[in-house]
Amino acid sequence: MKYLKYISLAMLPLACSCEKELDFKYTDIEPILVIEGYQNEEGSSVALTLTTPMDEPMDLTRLTDASVTIADLTESRAITLSPDVEGNFVSSEAGVPGHEYRLTVVRNGKTHSAQAFMGKPTAIFGLEFQWIKMPYDYVAVLQVSFEDNPTTAGDSYWVRIYRNGEPYTWTVVTDNIAVDGRIDEVIMTSRKDLDEEDDDEALRDGDIVTATVCPISRSMRDYLEALSTGGSNGPRMFEGDFCLGFFLPAPVTESSITFRPDEMEEYK
Repeated sequence: MKYLKYISLAMLPLACSCEKELDFKYTDIEPILVIEGYQNEEGSSVALTLTTPMDEPMDLTRLTDASVTIADLTESRAITLSPDVEGNFVSSEAGVPGHEYRLTVVRNGKTHSAQAFMGKPTAIFGLEFQWIKMPYDYVAVLQVSFEDNPTTAGDSYWVRIYRNGEPYTWTVVTDNIAVDGRIDEVIMTSRKDLDEEDDDEALRDGDIVTATVCPISRSMRDYLEALSTGGSNGPRMFEGDFCLGFFLPAPVTESSITFRPDEMEEYK
């Protein structure tokens, strides 16, 4: 049996970057193509990689020997993406909220396609840090408050947090916690005693913390939740020849706050 690493979530520069390493048991097989496609109101980016055997170092090398297109099914037109200097297939043509899109990747004679709807952007009302008392220490919690459409049910959102422009953490939120068109999501971050905190979790005075929020489909929510538990690849999101990955057309809203631990109150 052979284990494969699935290296996932290489993000658009204006969106987020996050990696999660997942282990899956397979019989001896060839590496599997991984497609990670993003489209928002500033452009598109698609990363192509291969799964990596567990007994080998992670390989994040981008594949560029493919044809990558995104079709706007609402307006019956398509764009071709080209590799940039980092090996990601990109286009500066903006996605349009309310439109349906299809990503198609052709490589080595195999075709993979995924179709998804770009929802409408949501507004972020504000960010706020407070301390919460835990048995082992005080912990800084970040409350991200944003808009939810009260006329629809089952809406889901991907909330991503950055520290000084670098990926920090992320979570998936559903509208079952919404009240009067508002969602207040509380995210635990850094301990107060930084001597006891890991460097990748620590927040320090003056750090710029940025939150982004984008609406996602139920299948994308299931995909992200599967990654967060580390139990599986999640639902298959591409038709045609088998591959792993996802396609996410979604507008991204962002807001930032400066971390000031001496000015924070205790969470009530």
